[in-house]
Amino acid sequence: MILRIERDHSRFREIVKGRIRKDFRKYITKGEMIGRQGRKLISIPVPQIDIPRFKYGDNQGGVGNGPGDAGDPAHAGGDGGGSAAGDQPGLHILEVDVTLEELAQILGEELQLPRIKPKGSQHLFEKKDRYSGIRTTGPESLRHFKRTFKKSLRRQIVTGTYDPKNPIIVPIKEDRIYKSWKSTPAPRANAVVVYLMDVSGSMGDEQKEVVRITSFWIDTWLRYQYRDVAIRYIVHDAVAREVDRETFYHLRESGGTKISSAYSLLEKILKEEYNPEEWNVYAFHFSDGDNWGSGDTEICLKLLEDSIMPVSNLFAYGQVESPYGSGQFLKDLASHFKNNENLVAMNIASKEKIYDAIKTFLGTGR
Repeated sequence: MILRIERDHSRFREIVKGRIRKDFRKYITKGEMIGRQGRKLISIPVPQIDIPRFKYGDNQGGVGNGPGDAGDPAHAGGDGGGSAAGDQPGLHILEVDVTLEELAQILGEELQLPRIKPKGSQHLFEKKDRYSGIRTTGPESLRHFKRTFKKSLRRQIVTGTYDPKNPIIVPIKEDRIYKSWKSTPAPRANAVVVYLMDVSGSMGDEQKEVVRITSFWIDTWLRYQYRDVAIRYIVHDAVAREVDRETFYHLRESGGTKISSAYSLLEKILKEEYNPEEWNVYAFHFSDGDNWGSGDTEICLKLLEDSIMPVSNLFAYGQVESPYGSGQFLKDLASHFKNNENLVAMNIASKEKIYDAIKTFLGTGR
């Protein structure tokens, strides 16, 4: 019976994944979906999936025990409404919990992302055992005591052998449940991800929402590829500083833009804290492309070429369109780094372009 339930549950999970794949481009742009994220799970609203359920009793309709006489018409409960009855079925929405690992697998399959090849000879793959289910057989050292106890209790209640005055639970062989595991290859390499964002007055809430959604999918993929991921956040207008995640996505300043301040701080952090022989470095910079004078852009290009890109697996620049930004910085990067594989730059005109941006940034396999 347990094996049959496991098989049915596994089949349902595959149906859910298929539905997510079908509408994956839509899910990528949904910022509210990220708000449903737990510690290791994310809740996704999947429409038009009906779950079978048991109904106890004789299932007969009719007037209940409230006011009314036999033969009186039954009315829908509640005082609100007022609309006439429709003739179309409602849309069934099911909140399905999906692990971040499953989400990363779907992301990689749908965007055809290559697996990242960590740099450094010491970054080898190791076998990682992960307890991912239950079985009815197994060694006693892996017995799931809580599930075994609950199953035994249910059996005794159903068979009438449970005595509340003498609540002794004695599991038999059929009650025993064991943990099961599978071995998966897990990279031993570490990675540091640094997000940089322009928070000057020209970057509004709409631009920051694009950054937040794009960063979520980048995080999901990199955490799937690496055992340990450190994440740092840098904001800048005319001056740069390191902040926490909450401040990064909600801070808004009114000053001008000096991108070199952010790149100088990034250079300092990498040099002092992350040895490129031990860490895989990823930097993602988001801005509307407006910078203070051509002189500062020259400083940025030199910092990238001399200090940042030589120690980075990838430096990605996402230009988020703003009605106030000139967009010139993207053109300067593209002109200066024409054949450098470590730098990827793209214009993210709207939420609909997030899908293409993720594929561009992570499709290098670096």
